[in-house]
Amino acid sequence: MRTDVDAFLCRLAQEFRPRTNESGEALLRRMRSELPELSRYEDIGALAPEELAGHVAAFLDVLEHGLDASEVAAPPQSLEIARSFARHGVPITTLLYAYRLGHVGLLELIQAEVPRLTGDPELINAAAMRLTAAGFAYVDRSSADVVAAYQEERDRRLQRRLLLTNEASRRIGTTLGIGRTAQELADVGTDDFAGLVTVDLLVSVLDDEDTYQQSEPSLLRRVAQRSASGDAAESPATSGRTHTYPAESEPARVLATGRPALHRVASSDRPTWWEVDSDSHGRADTPGGFHSVLLLPLLARGETLGIVQFFRAGSATPFDEDDLLLAQEIAARAAVSIDNARRYTHERSTALTLQRSLLPQHAVEQSAVVVATRYLPSGSRAGVGGDWYDVIPLSGARVALVVGDVVGRGLRAAATMGRLRTAVRAFADIDLMPDELLTHLDDVVIRLQHEEHEAGQNGDETSATCLYAIYDPVSRVCSLASAGHVLPAVVTPPGSEADVVAVRSVEFPEMPIGPPLGLGGLPFETTQLELPEGSLLALFTDGLIQSRTRDVDTARTLLSDVLAGAPETPGPPGPPDEICDRVLAALLPGRPADDVALLVARTRALDPGHVAALDLPSDPAAVSGARRFTSDTLSAWGLEELSFTTELMVSELVTNAIRYGKEPIQLRLILESTLTCEVFDASSTAPHLRRARTFDEGGRGLLLVAQLAERWGTRHSREGKVIWAEQAFTALRESAVLR
Repeated sequence: MRTDVDAFLCRLAQEFRPRTNESGEALLRRMRSELPELSRYEDIGALAPEELAGHVAAFLDVLEHGLDASEVAAPPQSLEIARSFARHGVPITTLLYAYRLGHVGLLELIQAEVPRLTGDPELINAAAMRLTAAGFAYVDRSSADVVAAYQEERDRRLQRRLLLTNEASRRIGTTLGIGRTAQELADVGTDDFAGLVTVDLLVSVLDDEDTYQQSEPSLLRRVAQRSASGDAAESPATSGRTHTYPAESEPARVLATGRPALHRVASSDRPTWWEVDSDSHGRADTPGGFHSVLLLPLLARGETLGIVQFFRAGSATPFDEDDLLLAQEIAARAAVSIDNARRYTHERSTALTLQRSLLPQHAVEQSAVVVATRYLPSGSRAGVGGDWYDVIPLSGARVALVVGDVVGRGLRAAATMGRLRTAVRAFADIDLMPDELLTHLDDVVIRLQHEEHEAGQNGDETSATCLYAIYDPVSRVCSLASAGHVLPAVVTPPGSEADVVAVRSVEFPEMPIGPPLGLGGLPFETTQLELPEGSLLALFTDGLIQSRTRDVDTARTLLSDVLAGAPETPGPPGPPDEICDRVLAALLPGRPADDVALLVARTRALDPGHVAALDLPSDPAAVSGARRFTSDTLSAWGLEELSFTTELMVSELVTNAIRYGKEPIQLRLILESTLTCEVFDASSTAPHLRRARTFDEGGRGLLLVAQLAERWGTRHSREGKVIWAEQAFTALRESAVLR
């Protein structure tokens, strides 16, 4: 009986073989009817007829030649279709259902031929059993091959997804530049994933303003674009073009809803929104046109930043749901990086604006030094620091030069810098010595630390360094004190007493450096230097000389060479402005790693003919002599019109010194941009301005001085005090006063 069944099945296969292609088409129609969703995959539809015909031929070979169905491999077309199912993200259950559906249909077609070839019920029953057994064996073997091919392709795609995700993590967000981060997203997206990637960010996000949010919420700027061929869009900094998408377009819906979309179109059917900004789109598109697009909102911390679009064109496999998931993961990482860059850029811009607004906005009017200043923010991710400088006119034609550095970065450092600069100006206004001023400033920093502690602020405690110098053009003495700050550079001109070799000499004066501000309890010391006229003082923060590529000594040597200038060139090495530029170009050719504040001052000396001094005894009779001395001096200076008011002020100040002060007593008149009257005595007790009552015999002297003078005040020293008063005048040119 077995032989009869084998012979019958062989005859059945031979009779059925001419209708192989016809049977394959019938099976394809049935599958399309049962699984209509497969019709959208063009590659599967193209392979399906050949694949079904291959199965029919393979099963007929089993029947005709008596082959073991469990040893017959699936046709190559079946393995390729299984890979296509995996590439398109079709579930494996759908693949197996389609596979079983095809084989059941094939068995039904073959079994329908059995009654046509024999009427023997026993043979028909035996043939049906053999057909069923062979069919199941063939399905088991071929489905195992198909599942293996599907899983292999699936694993390959998952591995590719993991690699692309890792590559995105590595390559996106390497900097804190918005445009650069967006371009990194476009570059990663075109690496074996998309044919074209475009990145549009909302203008309101880029400008960090509410203007566009009120009028045109979807106004976008193309910040990055790249095609698989390597074409990139213009830099956003140079293009600056903006555009919007139509309200009913896919990009507009994605932006409005915050939900990604997979959009497929025919290669010849371009939606209208694709034409937006066509100049930049068209250059990167392929001639065949795109067939699928992934549109993903760039979402970070609950805010929509823009939209990224991935395009595929030509013969590339259309995007599927797995591709959408992969693109979502890449876009999410990029959105966080872009938002970090945006927040950093905004905070840095705010801190830089705040810091620049807190620094001196213009040169102050003073005649003691010629000053040039520079401030360079750091180029690192750490943000703007708290470096500052200041030039403060003082009484007696003197000037204070200040450079400081707040520890830390960002808005907090900039705000602290502003508070300390204000405190320094307040202390300078009461004419404190450098060491005393730094002591008071140290107390201010300690109070700031206590305030931060009470407010529960975490992080490093407030700390700062500061160098405070006072230059007196009358005595040419510079008094300095440092609170943990780097030493200044002093350049003496050739031919001076300090320079016996007739060349410019650069020194970093040996002076005690006190502790940084904020430690408390430790003293500061003042060092005094006598500087020849035309000397240079270079005050700077540590960012100028500290670098990862060279040590401090090397940087100081380079700074000395720049400040000294060419040894064969006599005289000053150029204006302070040029010196600043040369110093920065030599020591910081690139963007500095730390903030840098630089102050270069060339000293001037007051003409001895514009300083007049008179020692006075502690005798009320000396007041008249002081008045005559004042009158004669002002006549010699051509300022007779100021004699009356000046004599009156001198009379009051000298009388106060004789009555309440101690010897020695000295009257000094200084002529520079103002006329200054100073009275020195050895007492440390300072007079106070008060309002005299009607019947009081005294108490009106300082009130009178305050009314007549433009400014007046008290300056203390270790030897005593100076009461000074200034009067302004316009008849004298500064160039005639100072050498």
